[in-house]
Amino acid sequence: MAKTLLSALPDGDLRGRRILVRADLNVPLSHGRVSDDTRIQACLPTLRRLTDAGGRVVLLSHLGRPKGTVNPEYSLAPVARALDDALEAPVRFVADLVGPEARAAVESLGDGEILLLENTRFDPRETANDPSLAEALAGYGELYVNDAFGTAHRAHASTEGVARVVRAAGGRAVAGLLLEKELTFLGEALDDPERPFVGVLGGAKISGKIDVVEALLPRVDRLLVGGAMANTFFLAMGLEVGDSLVEPDRVDMARDLLDRAGDKLLLPVDVRVAREIAPDADVRIVPRSEVAAGDRIGDVGPDTEALFADEIRSARTVVWNGPMGVFELDPFRHGTGHLARAVAEAADAGAVTVLGGGDSAAAAEVAGVAERLTHISTGGGASLELLAGRSLPGIDALSDGEAS
Repeated sequence: MAKTLLSALPDGDLRGRRILVRADLNVPLSHGRVSDDTRIQACLPTLRRLTDAGGRVVLLSHLGRPKGTVNPEYSLAPVARALDDALEAPVRFVADLVGPEARAAVESLGDGEILLLENTRFDPRETANDPSLAEALAGYGELYVNDAFGTAHRAHASTEGVARVVRAAGGRAVAGLLLEKELTFLGEALDDPERPFVGVLGGAKISGKIDVVEALLPRVDRLLVGGAMANTFFLAMGLEVGDSLVEPDRVDMARDLLDRAGDKLLLPVDVRVAREIAPDADVRIVPRSEVAAGDRIGDVGPDTEALFADEIRSARTVVWNGPMGVFELDPFRHGTGHLARAVAEAADAGAVTVLGGGDSAAAAEVAGVAERLTHISTGGGASLELLAGRSLPGIDALSDGEAS
């Protein structure tokens, strides 16, 4: 169902109004400073749209996992400073969420100003989706904007709860510009993709992505599977996997998927193996049928790189989630880097290329191709949920809009 979008609202609906914005500012910190501002940059278009129109922005976010207690290590104060620099405009911050200091700061906001409140997860009611916290937060705004795709799969007070309270009071809960972009590329674009449509799945476990495999198989023309999750398929085929990471309890599931997928599902034909997965590993390249006892599979091999890259370069739509190997270590990053460059080449040729966040996004950065891709999702878990066809509570709670 279509949702109401911030991009569809006129400036007159924003000017002079207090607007509650849930962003995803869960960024890494190092020595009290933001070490990667990717998520900050991603939310800037929404914040600029609101402040340029004269809105009074009350900004919410979580940071880390403080488990419902106040922990200075997870304060959003450094994030406020980084946001101030990125916007080149003042961002006020108070170390309070729903107490008197926060309320006073909200009430003193002027047109075009931004106030960032303290970490929502300092309050134990946040992750419990407690109605009392949702009501308190909803009192800060006449309009609610969710721009936090990375938490849209969580039914928390600052996402699902507050949206429902705002709507119940007669207000609107809308999707911000980033959230709209995520829904366009990860949701609507998958419903009617330009073909050939190639899906690429990697990572450690088949169990974590079984619903994604099930959802993608009927949609794609090819599904390329690498990473440690391919090892479980190898085991289902009767192949030796040595001491590689594998899920023995998922072998029957993998066998069933192979039977149903036919030649639509492609697995690695060769792999890089070593006795230990380590930065100084002594790596051998072997066909998948020649993995020895004691070997550990750490990456796909060059023949697989060429096979997968050919499929990707011929595609008009590519969706990729998960690395092909242990790309954090030099001996095992070849396959992931090679595929990242192939996805970039497909994008250069006009294909729609979407990366599902998390490790895939990091791999694209390492390969130096991130800027060439159509879209890199800001939500790892949320992107998997959406690809699997599941509903996301933070999106379901928004106001319904007209289908385009």
